[in-house]
Amino acid sequence: MYKSFYSLSQNPFKKEIKTKDLYQSENLKELSARLDYLKKTRGIAVIIGEPGSGKTSALRAMADSVNPSLFKVIYFPLSTGSVMDFYRGIAIGLGEEPKFRKVDLFNQVQAAILKFYNEKKITPIIILDEMQLAPNKFLNDLGILFNFAMDSQNPFILILSGLSHFMTKLNLNHNQSLNQRVIMKYQLSPLNKEEVKDYVEHQLKLAGANHPIFIPQALEAIALRSRGLPRLINNIAVNSLLLGFQLKAEQVNQEIVFKACEKDTF
Repeated sequence: MYKSFYSLSQNPFKKEIKTKDLYQSENLKELSARLDYLKKTRGIAVIIGEPGSGKTSALRAMADSVNPSLFKVIYFPLSTGSVMDFYRGIAIGLGEEPKFRKVDLFNQVQAAILKFYNEKKITPIIILDEMQLAPNKFLNDLGILFNFAMDSQNPFILILSGLSHFMTKLNLNHNQSLNQRVIMKYQLSPLNKEEVKDYVEHQLKLAGANHPIFIPQALEAIALRSRGLPRLINNIAVNSLLLGFQLKAEQVNQEIVFKACEKDTF
């Protein structure tokens, strides 16, 4: 199909990209630096951004980069179950057989974190995704669960990731006990127009492209319709390549991009 037509070895905009091959935007570089700082200081961090802005990819890159003899990463998206499922999932991630009662689960998770940190010299990194779905009661519970030695120790790293409006929820008065303990907050912004161009060319190069496939005006059209969100850039670019292949166009121009967007309503 379009891969052979454009002399590509693979889909240049697939999800299964290795973290070492991620496009290093200025936002991603800054976030990576802050996450490196977090690994040294430990504590609670919040990362927010629009859908498709690359939050999960950035967290995956962090998880892949840490030394497993020093850190243990546990990833849990809140959309996969109830609050009790979360507590059980964290306990299992820490190598424990979950208790039945909530209070016992609290104690079990705290004891397991302390065991990793004090005895094994390993810092648990707990990543909670889709935090915009978290009810306020759950946020209150997090403030209690991650309070060690009367809030004098941080034997953990807790990363709360979600859509931008999660920050609004966190700023409410009844969530201040948790909000005030957050040591790092970062909003991942969309790519700017120049970064969209570099991103598309970076992805195409990874797929073996040996000549320009999108003309400059087409890249500007992708930047406009995607609003700089990598997930939308990927979708628009793939659909443009498919349409370009159907039209037997040696290069993708802006008309092809706009037609591809119309067909899929981006």
